[in-house]
Amino acid sequence: MKYSVICIGDELLIGQVTDTNSGWIARALAPFGWEARFVKVIADDADEIRDAIDYALSQTDVVLMTGGLGPTKDDITKPVLCDYFDGELVYDEATAANVLEVVNRRGIKLNEYTRLQAMVPSTCRVIQNQVGTAPIMWFERDGKVLVSMPGVPHETCTMMEREVIPQLLSHFNDGMHIEHRTLVISGIIESALAMRLNDFEAGLPPYIHLAYLPNEGIIRLRLSGQHKDGELLKGEIEAAVESLHQCLGNLIMCDGDLSFAAIVGNALRSRGLTMASAESCTGGNIAHEITRIAGSSEYFTGSVTCYDTKVKINQLKVPQEVVDKYTVVSQPVVEQMVQGVCDLLGCDCSVATSGVAGPGGGTEETPVGTVWMAAKVKDKIVSQVKRFPGDRDRVINRATTEALLLLLNLINED
Repeated sequence: MKYSVICIGDELLIGQVTDTNSGWIARALAPFGWEARFVKVIADDADEIRDAIDYALSQTDVVLMTGGLGPTKDDITKPVLCDYFDGELVYDEATAANVLEVVNRRGIKLNEYTRLQAMVPSTCRVIQNQVGTAPIMWFERDGKVLVSMPGVPHETCTMMEREVIPQLLSHFNDGMHIEHRTLVISGIIESALAMRLNDFEAGLPPYIHLAYLPNEGIIRLRLSGQHKDGELLKGEIEAAVESLHQCLGNLIMCDGDLSFAAIVGNALRSRGLTMASAESCTGGNIAHEITRIAGSSEYFTGSVTCYDTKVKINQLKVPQEVVDKYTVVSQPVVEQMVQGVCDLLGCDCSVATSGVAGPGGGTEETPVGTVWMAAKVKDKIVSQVKRFPGDRDRVINRATTEALLLLLNLINED
């Protein structure tokens, strides 16, 4: 099944707001074997909206639209869709009741603009928005479907998952079985991985596809297959996964689509270990990634964001003479930091980072992107230095992943 995405909003075109909806939609639909043909970002302009719909319906079976459904006068998507699909705006009692329920739940007063959200095109089927006031509208023409959704990411993602995707799958049921498996890989670059898997890919049946999904410091390998014989497909996917394990060995960090922080968390939980972080250049990002995982309180005790050298010295007990001799971006300092945070917070394991995230602050000896990392598991400490390219955010994200990888490898050795 082929689909397209149209994102509406002047704020998207001028960079005031970043479009995250299209990326989420693509990730959500990929497991079902749906093919994204294009994403188009357009202004709040009636002619542009009509032209975009014309083109999208000519190229794809499903058009997913986001944005332009607010209660203010600059949001014109609803009247344009009403005209495009030859309808008229009518008051819908069910939508009115849903809007009232949503505003009451939020503890705000229903005003006239919000009340007008209950006006919907007569030619659409309304999917009630359980987390917002803008209704989701489902249109059909010549066997094709257009679904118009709010631009607010939380509303779009929530209602896509709860209602829109299940209804699309039901509407376009073609009897095909779909299977997916994801492996998380680390310790190898994408091009080298592709070379190693050249023969493996050549041997895959035509109905199974291997995708490379690189991110900061890791690569996800996703096997996707479609076949009318579900048992045959499941067996082929299992055989392919086994071949990947034989080919890649300990490069495989996880069999499943987990974040790196979740992989570390599972390793800690399975061994009954606790951890903490001591973070300078990463500024608490390691703690942020760990605590995004539900249940991380079982193994994460806390973090010290020691951006100021005084915090390293006073709270983590890094000796002043070590700082003076080696500087704060050094192996002796991060190794003392992992020991210090373990002593302070009473945990079994820890990670530490100290570096230059940029864009300023670098020197000839310690250029921007240089990060020292250390990990401690029980009585063993390991450390390493890396130089990461890119801007400040990329350096922080890469250092976060590499520090957690250092910890994970040490846990697995234990």
